[in-house]
Amino acid sequence: MSEVRKPLHYDVVVAGGGLVGASAARALAERGLKVALFERRYCGAQASGVNYGGVRCQGRSEAQLPLAMRARRIWDRLPALIGIDGEFVRSGHLRLARRESDLEPLDRWSAMAANYGLSTTVFRGAEFRRRFPWLGDGAVGGSLCMTDGHANPRLVSPAFARAARALGAHVRELTPITSIAHDGVRFQLTAQPEAGDALHVSSDWLLNTSGAWANHIAGTFGERVPMHAIYPNMWVTEPLPKFVGHNLGVYGGGVYARQVERGNCVIGGGRGTGNGEYAQPSADTTRAVMREACALLPALRNALLIRTWSGVEGETPDDNPIIGMSRTTPRLVHGFGFSGGGFLLAPGVGEVLADLVTQGETATPIGAFAVDRFAKVGVAA
Repeated sequence: MSEVRKPLHYDVVVAGGGLVGASAARALAERGLKVALFERRYCGAQASGVNYGGVRCQGRSEAQLPLAMRARRIWDRLPALIGIDGEFVRSGHLRLARRESDLEPLDRWSAMAANYGLSTTVFRGAEFRRRFPWLGDGAVGGSLCMTDGHANPRLVSPAFARAARALGAHVRELTPITSIAHDGVRFQLTAQPEAGDALHVSSDWLLNTSGAWANHIAGTFGERVPMHAIYPNMWVTEPLPKFVGHNLGVYGGGVYARQVERGNCVIGGGRGTGNGEYAQPSADTTRAVMREACALLPALRNALLIRTWSGVEGETPDDNPIIGMSRTTPRLVHGFGFSGGGFLLAPGVGEVLADLVTQGETATPIGAFAVDRFAKVGVAA
């Protein structure tokens, strides 16, 4: 007669090994909980590892600013937290205005952000030209936030998973969760490693940090949200002489750019294509956005592009994430739907999720990110 294996039990199971899930696992393990993280591929291989790499508070909705400010402080502590700096550079973020009418919204945003302790300066006219001579005629002004910067997502996301493992978390890559339920007391899960027998797991808490695929879990517990997949389009140039002084964005969106220490310019804008599971960049989009990038940065005009890429991210109707406790299931916590802006936020979200598990609440305001907010306004899932 075969022996029936007793399920492995954890205080917390984290479903999804992106930057949010890995940072939450690290924070929970540091607080002494028994944690397991399950990732169906490799930690940081999805949106967390293939995004643009912007570390910016500037330009975010007012609802996101308290969380963004908390997250930004974590970035200064990366070497102590994860053992590397992730190529984080405090370059400043310059949010450009294409036309004079864009400057007033930048002024209003700057005044609002000051209420949260974030300092920005809006430049225009001759002062703008003197300060940023490397910019072309495609910009007439801009708002500079010197505490923002950029980092390498390919390094940062896996490093959080390694740090979680070093603190005792069981990080299981290539191990998708194949079934999940709540028995009225605990979560009961089955996960299937790429090699070996299925794992039967129980846990007191479940964190849904599955990114663009998080509705698989949210829907299981009656909380599917109106999120759809997007495919950000990005590329990188050959190494060029240093000329881009800051991480760049544009009011109204459309193009963003930064230059790394090696001289390569990382540029993005528009959308690639995908099927909800995989993504690929669009050559037509790259060409169109590159023309706009050259109007902003004339030094790019003769640059060679050496690689393009995309990824799969989840976008919500209001561009704000889903963060917080489930409304249907005890001890289910959501953290997903970052709409292309999650790289800065993720380490802060990890700490917020750890707060909810260990304290039942968090000091960081997250009411605007409730999972049921769309149902309240009649947005169909």
